[in-house]
Amino acid sequence: MVQETITEGVMRTRNKLRKDLLVSVFDEFDESIMHLSAVKREEKYRKMSLSPFSFFRGSSYLFYFDATRQYFPYHTPPERPTWIQGDLHFENFGAFHIQGRQIVYDVNDFDEGYLGSYLYDVLRMSSSIALVGRQFGYAEAEQKELIQAYLRAYAKQIHRFCKGKDDPARFIMNEQTAKGPIRKLLRKLEKRKQAHFLEKVTAQMQHGRSFLENSELVVPEEAEQRQLEQAWTDYLDTVAERHLDDTHYAIKDIAIKHGSGTASIGLDRYYLLIEGGMCLNDEDDTILEAKEVRVPVPAYFLPYSESFWNHFGHQGKRVVTTQQAMHHQADAYLGYITIEDRDFYVRERSPYKKRLKPQNIQSMDDMRQVLQAMGKLTAKMHARADIDVANGILSYHSEQEIARAIGCDVHSFARYVADWSYLYSDQVERDYALFTDWYQDRFGEHA
Repeated sequence: MVQETITEGVMRTRNKLRKDLLVSVFDEFDESIMHLSAVKREEKYRKMSLSPFSFFRGSSYLFYFDATRQYFPYHTPPERPTWIQGDLHFENFGAFHIQGRQIVYDVNDFDEGYLGSYLYDVLRMSSSIALVGRQFGYAEAEQKELIQAYLRAYAKQIHRFCKGKDDPARFIMNEQTAKGPIRKLLRKLEKRKQAHFLEKVTAQMQHGRSFLENSELVVPEEAEQRQLEQAWTDYLDTVAERHLDDTHYAIKDIAIKHGSGTASIGLDRYYLLIEGGMCLNDEDDTILEAKEVRVPVPAYFLPYSESFWNHFGHQGKRVVTTQQAMHHQADAYLGYITIEDRDFYVRERSPYKKRLKPQNIQSMDDMRQVLQAMGKLTAKMHARADIDVANGILSYHSEQEIARAIGCDVHSFARYVADWSYLYSDQVERDYALFTDWYQDRFGEHA
């Protein structure tokens, strides 16, 4: 028998301790908090096992567990938090339409919106850039260069807002202002029909339009459908820009949506087909999405805010207000409801919703342009969120606090965060290896 060296013994113990930590965190959040069944946990972990980036996407609680236990010199003061997106990563940006049917590129997921240091959004996004860069085969220097491009664009845009050169309330990225792959994506979507998604998931039947049943869309039980319909009146009371005619919101069909997301597995999601207009051929029907939402992951790790929870005890209201605060023109259908003590928010399922695909990014220059755009949009999101939040949750301008935290030496800020994010991505890859071993042991032949 070959004797184990001191180094091997140390590494074996370190790996065991880290693996035990991972399992404890998974059990606490996915079982004790989310109450996921064994089947749902296996479904979630199967998605997480696809790649280190997929693992990172599905384990934001692990990121916050690690990041909140480390010192960073660029935090804003605890008493001066920013309204953060809470789960920022490369795939939470995309194209969609806003009021007036204008197609834009922006952040598109607000389920984890909360109050905290802006740096957690920036760190999580930067780590995701390194992980995506590795999928593209970029070397260490290239990964760090791209992270710094994102960070410099972010810091520069924050300073432009502070100096009044740009207005976060009016900042928008559309076909005219976007560059590179993002502009190409937006131009392509301009040619898409308004009814594109409607025709994809519904069909014109004898009695009217209804959802097509498949592996992702399932008809709900009668009792479940009745509960949703009974809550619909409450939803109408939460719509900020309510249509004058309530028949506009009349529900024509309902389907349960399966197969979306990773972190949201175990939360109910419905598609609702509503009247939306008065065309006789049902071509102006609209699809809304009602998604269950719970307490955001950052809330378990960041400082508790009494005023925040006084305003946003309803998790659907929290998500809706986050999107309204961070977007130039938020979805006109945004609202929220409660079904059997579970909180939901409602939004339109945009027919123009689309992310950039790997084949859309063909060079380092392409990736740099995309990340610079994402940096500007992250800055807009942070700077805009304090502008029109109802009842004034923040009594100061976040961009001013962020600019002070970053300081004048933007390059040092970018290098520091890029170095940390690169090293943390190394940790994610090690965690991914430990996770996949545990996943195989835990779920066996189903893994």
